[in-house]
Amino acid sequence: MANLSAVLITTLISLLPILTHSFSPESPTDRRILVLLDDFATRSSHSIFFNSLQNRGFELDFKLADDPKLALHRYGQYLHDALILFCPAADRLGGGLDLAAILEFVDSGHDLIVGADVNASDLIRNIAAESGDASAVVIDHTSYAVSETDGDHTLIASYNFIESDAPVLFKGIGHSLNAANSLGLKVLSASSAAYSASPKSKLLSPPALAGSAISLARNNARIIISGSLDLFSNRFFKSGVQKAGSSKKYERSGNEQFTTELSKWVFHERGHLKAVNVRHHKVGETDEPAMYRINDDLEYAVDIYEWSGTRWEPYVANDVQVQFYMMSPYVPDVYGVFQFKVEYQRLGYTSLSLSKQIPVRPFRHNEYERFITTAFPYYGASFSTMAGFFIFSIVYLYNK
Repeated sequence: MANLSAVLITTLISLLPILTHSFSPESPTDRRILVLLDDFATRSSHSIFFNSLQNRGFELDFKLADDPKLALHRYGQYLHDALILFCPAADRLGGGLDLAAILEFVDSGHDLIVGADVNASDLIRNIAAESGDASAVVIDHTSYAVSETDGDHTLIASYNFIESDAPVLFKGIGHSLNAANSLGLKVLSASSAAYSASPKSKLLSPPALAGSAISLARNNARIIISGSLDLFSNRFFKSGVQKAGSSKKYERSGNEQFTTELSKWVFHERGHLKAVNVRHHKVGETDEPAMYRINDDLEYAVDIYEWSGTRWEPYVANDVQVQFYMMSPYVPDVYGVFQFKVEYQRLGYTSLSLSKQIPVRPFRHNEYERFITTAFPYYGASFSTMAGFFIFSIVYLYNK
């Protein structure tokens, strides 16, 4: 049995902020996806999922995981924009591909889906280990799905996920999210009574129960790690669901809807933002100045759009903030070099990082007011000194 700090059935990962070349600024559906399989039977058994991608405009290139001609890039250019690993039993990949090559592929801004199962190889587990630890089979004696063939409660009907019309069927291994990884989001989890162990082995101690947690820093490169390859299968898509202890039975599971929404996110059809037309100027003007003066009233604006799947639409939010701060005050004849900066990070959306520099100068000597209100005490002190000296002179000269 594996001790889990959290039993995660499917984990959604987004990597550090990077400039991605895998997303077209105009149309994200014009993308090439390399699909690696253990055998071509998976192409048929998971055809509904693959067809949904193709119907949305993706070009799928199916290859066996051990194909000796496999290559992710050629002549310094990547051949595909995303990678789907539906080859849980593959100990090694063809064409010299290894863990380092896949991580480099993702680090360069490309997307990845990993589907595992109980027979996951060390290679697949090592890929999953970049975000957490893959463990043994997930067992749940309270939230399992009623089945005539499954008597060890490893077929789970989960409600702990992104909203769907019916429970999602899951059968596979758990994935525990690394507590130090702040870039992971748990999107499908077992109940608090679930644990990870071998259903054929005897437990020598009580299982470690799991709770749930959410942690995400949404960035450009995205990964889905699923402990169940069956999660994407036609059989699970078409299966009815009845949760243990419940009289309600669903004719179809929520797997198709769930995986469709996940694929939309990982391939940037949802939650992808872009910022254009950054501008700033003085209030009442339209032209951008070369320099501001202290106490100037100014306006800053930026247009943010979200990809809806077919077109760019205005993004509506009330939590976008702009900072205006001094970068370096050591510039002659100016008050300092300032920067407009927008750092927008919202759960499930692409992060935005915008910056623009501009100097700010103090008042020139001829721009101050002739009489400054705050200087009145000094004016009074000066005049009172002159009046006192005049009175002292009169008294000194004419007093005998």
